[in-house]
Amino acid sequence: MDALGVMTMPAGFRYRDVCLKGKPEHERFDAFRIRHPQMDVGKRAKIFAPFDALRGFNFAIMCKNEIYVDRLSLSPEEQEELDRRLELLHNLTYNSRMARANRVQVEVTYYEACSDENNEAYGLRGQYKTIIGICFNVDAEVTKTILVDQMRIRMEDIRKIEMPGYSVRDMDGVIDAM
Repeated sequence: MDALGVMTMPAGFRYRDVCLKGKPEHERFDAFRIRHPQMDVGKRAKIFAPFDALRGFNFAIMCKNEIYVDRLSLSPEEQEELDRRLELLHNLTYNSRMARANRVQVEVTYYEACSDENNEAYGLRGQYKTIIGICFNVDAEVTKTILVDQMRIRMEDIRKIEMPGYSVRDMDGVIDAM
């Protein structure tokens, strides 16, 4: 048996003759070497740079760095103010025609529970997120949700609603007029 590196080569090895030839050698100005010049080590390392052996591992590590908090309860004053703003939004977006005509821009801060099953905060804690967009619908009776752009948010998850362009005095006048 002939040796291949440190391993012995079996007698019936299919590629025995190819292995025994060794590394191909080309002349300096060979047609192959002109078409395929030798690559330096720095460029050769770049070929393997995008390889991700553990697919999704970096994302999983990044998810562990997210900070989750407990849901905060609203004080009675905060809840009253939130209800006033929701009523105003409901009156301004009573139907789709009014919602398109008024195009009320809102900034909604809401609670989103942790959805990562592998995280210790799953089902216990979450994050407060803010979305800025046009409010198209407030359904306080059936689904108890608010539609901002194309995201539907449950009213019980809403922490705060800001409406740039509407002051507290304007809100009283709009609610009373309707």
